[in-house]
Amino acid sequence: MIDFAQLRRWPDVEAPELVAHDATDRLLLDTAQEALVAHPRHVTVIGDRYGALTLGVADVVAAHADGAEVRVHQDALSGERALEANARAVSPRARWTSHGLEPDLVSGARVVLVQLPRGLDALDEIAELIAAHAHPGVQVFAGGRVKHMTTAMNEVLRRHFGEVQAGLARQKSRVLTVAGPRPSGVSGWPRSGRHGDLVIVAHGAAFAGTTIDIGTRVLLAALEAAPPGARHVVDLGCGTGVLGVSYARAHPASTVVATDQSRAAVDSATATIAANGLGERMEARRDDAGGSLPPGSADLVLLNPPFHVGATVHPGIAHKLFDAAARLLRPGGELWCVWNSALAYRPVLERVVGPTRQVSRTAKFTVTVSTRR
Repeated sequence: MIDFAQLRRWPDVEAPELVAHDATDRLLLDTAQEALVAHPRHVTVIGDRYGALTLGVADVVAAHADGAEVRVHQDALSGERALEANARAVSPRARWTSHGLEPDLVSGARVVLVQLPRGLDALDEIAELIAAHAHPGVQVFAGGRVKHMTTAMNEVLRRHFGEVQAGLARQKSRVLTVAGPRPSGVSGWPRSGRHGDLVIVAHGAAFAGTTIDIGTRVLLAALEAAPPGARHVVDLGCGTGVLGVSYARAHPASTVVATDQSRAAVDSATATIAANGLGERMEARRDDAGGSLPPGSADLVLLNPPFHVGATVHPGIAHKLFDAAARLLRPGGELWCVWNSALAYRPVLERVVGPTRQVSRTAKFTVTVSTRR
C-alpha cells in the first residue's frame, strides 16, 4: 500500500498549500479496484500529476500479474520527474512506461484511469483517443474535484461513449464511470486557426487553443519597439508558440527556441512552427524552465508566465521562470515579459534579472523589459 503522505511535488513548485495528491486519487483507485484486479496487464493512467495514481495502480496490478507495466500519460515534464522521484522513495518496484497522447498509450486498454483536466478541449482529445484505440470493453474511470466538474464534461464524454455514470461524491471528489466506446473514425485533433497570415495549431490541453490570449496580444504589440538585433531568442513557456513564431517572422536573422514543460504545448508549437514555414530557424522542445539550454546563450527571452499552479493562484511558476530567464540571458540581454498588473512583479524582476523598465500598461496587463546585469 502506497504511503501518499510521503509523496512530493518536486521538481514542481512546492509550498504548504500545494499538495502532491488529493482525495480524487484515492477515490479513483478505490472505484477502479475491481477492474484493475480483473485486467492488470491492460491498464492506462492519464493525467497523473505527481505519481499518486500511477504508483497506486502499479501496487495493485503487481499483486495480480507479475511484471505488469502501467502505461502513463503526464502532460507536464515536472510530473514525469516527480513520479520517478516518488517511485524511488516509496515504491521502487513499480513498473510503468511513459507515453504521449498517442494510440500506443491506450491501444487495447481494458481499464483507463483519468484525472479530469479542467478544459473541455483537453477532455475531448483524451476521450476521442480512448474511444478510437482502447479495447471495445474498456472501462474508463474519470475523476475530479467536485468544484471543478461540470455537466459539460458528461456531454463531452457522451460524444465518444455510450455510457456515462456519475458516482457518489466523497471528500469533495467524484468519479464518472464511462464505457461503450463509439469511435468516430475521424480525429478532430489537433485544430488550427488563422489570424491574418499567422496560423496557430493547438492540441486540446494547450493554453488558449487556437486563439491568441490577451496577455500575449499586449506583449506582441509592445515587441514592435524591441531592438531588432537579437540573434538567439528563447520563447520561455511557449504554449502554442505564438510569441516565438511572431518574433521569428518579423526578424529573419533570428533563431528561436520555444520551450515548455507541457507535452501538449510543445506538440502544438512544433505544428505551429511547421504551419508557418519556420522549421529551419525555430524549434520547440519539451523542457522544464529551459533547463537543457546553456547559461548565457540568449540575447532575448520572451515570457508570458502563468499566474497559477494547477487550479491554485500562486506566483511560484512565474518566479521559477524569472530565475530561468536570468540564467539563460547573456549579460546585457533582455527579458520582455507581460504580467497581470495586480501581481506587481517588477521588484522581483529587478532583483532576479536586473534593471527593469515599463514598456506599456493596460487596465489589466503590464509589459516590462529587464536587462541582465
